Amino acid sequence: MAAFEILIADDHPLFRSALQQALTLGLGPEVRLVEAASIAELEACLAQKADWDLVLLDLNMPGAYGFSGLVLLRGQYPQVPVVMISAQEDPAVVARSREFGASGFIPKSSSLETIQQAVRAVLDGDAWWPLQTEEASGVSAEAKAASDGLASLTPQQFRVLTMVCEGLLNKQIAYELSVSEATVKAHVTAIFRKLGVRTRTQAALLLQQLESIPTSQAD
Repeated sequence: MAAFEILIADDHPLFRSALQQALTLGLGPEVRLVEAASIAELEACLAQKADWDLVLLDLNMPGAYGFSGLVLLRGQYPQVPVVMISAQEDPAVVARSREFGASGFIPKSSSLETIQQAVRAVLDGDAWWPLQTEEASGVSAEAKAASDGLASLTPQQFRVLTMVCEGLLNKQIAYELSVSEATVKAHVTAIFRKLGVRTRTQAALLLQQLESIPTSQAD
């Protein structure tokens, strides 16, 4: 049996292979590493097996809006620690990762040794954060409320929500997910209730609260 089982969720094949190299060297050949290139692939891995030792999650993944992937994982699989990985190293991004429930944050510019150190710390039950994040601003009340609502969605509801926010109609979503239009309508109703919104536009605006950098700081 593998010493550790780790999910690497990143849409860049080169970076996934760099992580594979760092973790195999740092944790030994008995570590089991599984890759996912999108939120849908990540969810499929978690649906098959929920007791991973760690998920390494790229901040900007296909199928996610900023921190929505992290929020979804913390809501659906709270027992699995998640470490965010990103080329965005702004202290506000790191601070938001912490407030949305990550166990750590690894900048993509990190050395192999730093990646190994961070992963080992989280596997040992600790957290790992870059040094410069102590004074960063936290999450707004609106973003916190958005994350609480999103954390209550099922993976399928989350998938429907992202498609709604991309402008797809119910019949298009039904086709994409191979379900009936009535099923999609039921999902949308449940999503709006859980998020406390009434329209698709409001749902999209709520999801924007989880962008990697708050809109007020991104200008």
